[in-house]
Order: sequence, then structure tokens, then C-alpha cells
Amino acid sequence: MSLALALLLVLPSCAEKLVDVNVTIVDQKTALENQILGSYEELGNEVLLLASVRSVDEEGKLKPATEIPKGKLAALRAMQRQEFNRDDIQDFKKSQVAGEGNDGLLKFFATERTKTDAKFKEFATAIIAEENEDRMVILKRIVATNENFTDKDLPKVQKISASLNRDNAKPGEKFKLEDGNWSTR
Repeated sequence: MSLALALLLVLPSCAEKLVDVNVTIVDQKTALENQILGSYEELGNEVLLLASVRSVDEEGKLKPATEIPKGKLAALRAMQRQEFNRDDIQDFKKSQVAGEGNDGLLKFFATERTKTDAKFKEFATAIIAEENEDRMVILKRIVATNENFTDKDLPKVQKISASLNRDNAKPGEKFKLEDGNWSTR
């Protein structure tokens, strides 16, 4: 029995007030955000472990590679590619070529440079497409590995991801609000 429950059982029988109990209720969205962040951080730690695994034993002989489940490997590879593309994505957001959608994905925006530089536009759209593909792989992995989610919860997880992306937007970056309107931090 928890201490709080024990106190609740004892308190009604006491004539005087024994203890002030402050209860903080965490709303469902915050709890879900924490679950998603926890799953994402777990994948991040796995990327570090994957990168640091030695393939040679103490005697200098090759060790067989540990088999990683297909879905997990795809998510780890997506995170690696995200890390590789991070600088470009930040530049696209800073120059407003990309903005955070309310579905957890990046959206492309035409700018003077994308209108006049076809190669840059092609590069930007390709990197944004890669980022969105990686985000979906990771979000699907979070849904698949979390007992509280089913495939039907993917849109909810995307909206939570979008909310986290909005919260992390830097000054000058575009993001789409839940009501569908675009805003700039």
C-alpha cells in the first residue's frame, strides 16, 4: 500500500489535520509526450551502442555481428541519417525553406532562392523528404514498441511529435498550429 493511500485511510479517523498533501496531476498529453521522448531517447542510446560495438574479440578474431531486429535497425538507421542531415535541416528551417507541420513532418516552402536555384530546390526537397521518411520510421517504431499504442494511434503520436517540434522551434522558424494556421516563433 502506498504512503499516500495509507494517509488517506488514516486521515478521516483523526480529529485534527495531520499533513498537508499537495497533489500534482499530470495531464494525458504530458504523459504521452514523456513516453514518446523515452522511446526516442532509448533509440538514441541504441545508436550510440551500435556505433561503439567492436567486431573483434580480445584475441583479435572477428566476432559474429549481433542480430538486430529489422524494425529496430530501420529506426536506428533513420536516426543516423537524421544526424547526418541535421545541419541542412536547421538551415532550411532558419531560411524558412522548411517549417514544422502539425503532423510531425516538415513542409517545404518556396523562397526566392528555391525559385531561382533549381539545384538548391531539388536538394532541399530531397533532404526534407528524407527527414520526413526518417521521422515516420521512428514514429512507427515508437508505436510498435509501446504497449499503450496501436497502429491506430500513429496520428496521435504524430500530433504529439508536432507539439514537441513546435515547443523546440527556434526564433524565425515556421510551424503549423493545431488549428492549421502557420506561425513563426
